[in-house]
Amino acid sequence: QVPLVESGGGLVHVGGSLRLSCEASGSIFSRNTMAWYRQAPGKERELVAATSPGGRLYYAEPVKGRFAISRHNVKNTVYLQMNKLKPEDTAMYRCAAGRNIIVGRTAPNYWGQGTQVTVSS
Repeated sequence: QVPLVESGGGLVHVGGSLRLSCEASGSIFSRNTMAWYRQAPGKERELVAATSPGGRLYYAEPVKGRFAISRHNVKNTVYLQMNKLKPEDTAMYRCAAGRNIIVGRTAPNYWGQGTQVTVSS
């Protein structure tokens, strides 16, 4: 029912940093691309960053140079390090897992519940 569990969101001032964590089951983690999406009120859901089991990476243009996605394979956990945060980064961030997220933009098969990130100016 809850295959992915996120944590690490919070309230920070502009320029601050947060690290989001997403813990998955081993079967999901080893077979899927892991990704972070975000959605703000009134806006479409956006793919922020993703990493495949083979090491392929994706970053949305607005976060390049500021965010970094990584996998801890032993812990079955994916992280999103967010630096130099801006008010426009404010959104609900959700972890997701799927087979063809980066290239084919296939809808993920698994979703976490989400963790809120709020950046104040």
